[in-house]
Amino acid sequence: MSRASTGLRPDLAVILDHIEPGSRALDVGCGDGVLMAALRDQKQVDARGIEIDGGCVERCVAQGLSVVQGDADRDLSFYPDGAFDYAILSQTLQTAARPDRMLQELLRVGRRAFVSFPNFAYWRMRWSLLSKGRMPVTRHLPVTWYETQNIHHVTVRDFESLAGDLDIAISNRWFFTNEREVGESGANWRAEYALFEVGRSSAKAPQA
Repeated sequence: MSRASTGLRPDLAVILDHIEPGSRALDVGCGDGVLMAALRDQKQVDARGIEIDGGCVERCVAQGLSVVQGDADRDLSFYPDGAFDYAILSQTLQTAARPDRMLQELLRVGRRAFVSFPNFAYWRMRWSLLSKGRMPVTRHLPVTWYETQNIHHVTVRDFESLAGDLDIAISNRWFFTNEREVGESGANWRAEYALFEVGRSSAKAPQA
């Protein structure tokens, strides 16, 4: 099945494509469970979710998905080390109280993690700030600055720098604009949003 035919947002389609069948995955901030349902139905993944919005949790449970209501900033600590093959954080990193700690928690509970986020260095955002002098409102940052849950506006370079600071290894990266994948060259200004696959560095990986 092609990515386009899944009906998923492009970053979610990439995640679906790269998760191994029959594996265990935790979707942090899973929303209405669209990715979890695809993982369950198409890859037979044991998919679990955590979501802060009670209405989204109800919609997930109505689909037979295993989702609990909770705050990822606080409640990931209740999951045991290495409980999942993958941890997924899609378009949520910028809402975390401490993105650095969130990344570390993802790679504590999962062997690998997929992280996507809106890229605040995208050229249209830069132009909006330059020409209007106001915080941009876009498809991937759709709420005004005083209403938004996005408290840490991150760029591609910021994320790559943070991964280096935390000794986290980036194994794959994808970039998207207008819901299409774009090349890596100039991604910090060309990409509307980004997706990274990360894991522990070899120095920090658990011994077999």
